[in-house]
Amino acid sequence: MPVISTRTVPFGAWETWVRITEPDEPQAGALPLVVLHGGPGMAHDYLRNLDELARTGRTVIHYDQLGCGNSTHLPGAAADFWTPQLFVDEFENLVAALGLADYHLLGQSWGGVLGAEIATRRPGGLRSLSICNSPASMGLWSEGAAGLRALLPEDVQSTLTWHEAAGTITHPDYLAASEVFYERHVCRVVPVPDDFRRSVAQMEADPTVYHTMNGANEFHVVGTLRTWSIIDRLGRIEAPTLVVAGEFDEATPATWQPYLEHIPDATSHVFAGASHCAHLEQPETFRSVIAAFLAWHDS
Repeated sequence: MPVISTRTVPFGAWETWVRITEPDEPQAGALPLVVLHGGPGMAHDYLRNLDELARTGRTVIHYDQLGCGNSTHLPGAAADFWTPQLFVDEFENLVAALGLADYHLLGQSWGGVLGAEIATRRPGGLRSLSICNSPASMGLWSEGAAGLRALLPEDVQSTLTWHEAAGTITHPDYLAASEVFYERHVCRVVPVPDDFRRSVAQMEADPTVYHTMNGANEFHVVGTLRTWSIIDRLGRIEAPTLVVAGEFDEATPATWQPYLEHIPDATSHVFAGASHCAHLEQPETFRSVIAAFLAWHDS
């Protein structure tokens, strides 16, 4: 059985919490995989099933980004504190602290955004990048969400619009209407897996990062990331890149197409019947696709 350990890594005056899953039978040449969770601010829990990749003989490293989960929380930090560069710095600090000479990187949703940001810096040890269910710009994300929202039942749409205009987005009716979108385009597993529930619960307990950078929910993006785009910097990425998404993903094809168009060595895979959490909806298939990509780029 894989061996799981946890530790904290100092990051300035704060701490980053890390979960390391090591294989009981290491595969020669299999490089470690670092997993970047989404949100921003959702913590690692909902991606925990990726530690099953350790059964292929490689170490899998999850961590909670600053401001969420088991890492240092900073609810009083100003909005301009929470930037992509902060999380790039945290990642680079983590890699140095763990002594990772060569590694693979996988990011889901915001984690894919962060992974792309990291890859544009061309870190020397990065051997591959997996961008999962992630947009190349928040403008494209918002356009895609608006298109999907327009396909919701009319009463759901009107409820969302009314409460957003009234500023009552914590009203039970608004939250119930939001769930209709989530069930179609975020996670189609019923009931929602416990790992996902844990990530949501910790975010709701301290929504500082999510509300500051994203907004109240997945389709009403009013946070500091609303104007973010990496499209004009994608040509800097040198690492082989795999872009994956679900057929019913809130990350619509138009949101991730720029990765394929501008990253020199990029390929893609769409999981039929899945949405934003393909790794929870089709775990074995998802891990198989990722495992094959990682193995191809170990050497």
